Amino acid sequence: MVFLEFEKPLEKLYDQLEKLRQVGEESDIDVTDKIKVIEDKIKARSKEIFSNLNGWQKVQLSRHPNRPYTLHYLTNMCKKFVELHGDRNYSDDKAIVGGIGKINGDPIVFIGHQKGINTKMRQYRNFGMANPEGYRKALRLMKMAERFGYPVVCLIDTPGAYPGIEAEERGQAEAIARNLFEMAQLKVPILCYVIGEGASGGALGIGLGDKVFMLENTWYSVISPESCSSILWRSWDHKEEAAEVLKLTADNMLEFGLIDDIVKEPLGGAHVDHAKMVKILKSHIKKQIEELSTLSPDELIEHRLEKYGKMGAFTVKKTSS
Repeated sequence: MVFLEFEKPLEKLYDQLEKLRQVGEESDIDVTDKIKVIEDKIKARSKEIFSNLNGWQKVQLSRHPNRPYTLHYLTNMCKKFVELHGDRNYSDDKAIVGGIGKINGDPIVFIGHQKGINTKMRQYRNFGMANPEGYRKALRLMKMAERFGYPVVCLIDTPGAYPGIEAEERGQAEAIARNLFEMAQLKVPILCYVIGEGASGGALGIGLGDKVFMLENTWYSVISPESCSSILWRSWDHKEEAAEVLKLTADNMLEFGLIDDIVKEPLGGAHVDHAKMVKILKSHIKKQIEELSTLSPDELIEHRLEKYGKMGAFTVKKTSS
């Protein structure tokens, strides 16, 4: 198990717990009571640590190497998930995955960023940084969902859209803008969840929905703390300060009215208990789809446009004729 710097006080407790479990498995000694004591200590220490996280620490949690990614959720939430490939124009972008899955027998089109679970797979998935063909694949699947009347669920986890020159040559900005335009008018329910990192246009490209949620230990911002620090201070050394100034946590986003709610994670973060996190997210998706399914296509679009029309602050200056 990987422990972040602020999680270090838990490392010794987990080591003790593991050793006690080994003793119990390898001998006839009953260590049940001692295991319970250590588990209680872990729970108490975790509550103390995770109730006082700052912005940078939540950014670190969103990037935890053991955190569940999109495909983990899809393969465990759905009895059967069928992945669909390609944008029917250029290629199949591995940084965005999508397909059809069922939750309690109801078909849903899922789309999400996929980072990869190890170094080789992260390179294969381009670290979750999608090219234009990834966003065009996402749009193709959304349009398919619209034709069949299936709701769309988007799982967001990206450090940003791929910034390479080849991506720009193939129309990166246009692909993201087109998705925003089309998602605003899609005639089926759209749910968006930030499950890890939500950076810039790379997140927005599949991030416009009837309802937008963030998992507890995630972030959503126009720029990462490191990039913000390098621009403002000409160095990454101020990334922690930048994380606070950017106000990028789920609490901040809810306060600003940019998301609809926060999905709580298991104590210690989603990486601590994958099975519980999958169960929480699955239940949340099911409930939200049930609520949105009562609305007609026209009502969905009307509410969606009204939702985004209220975001931000502006004034209209009257000019004399």
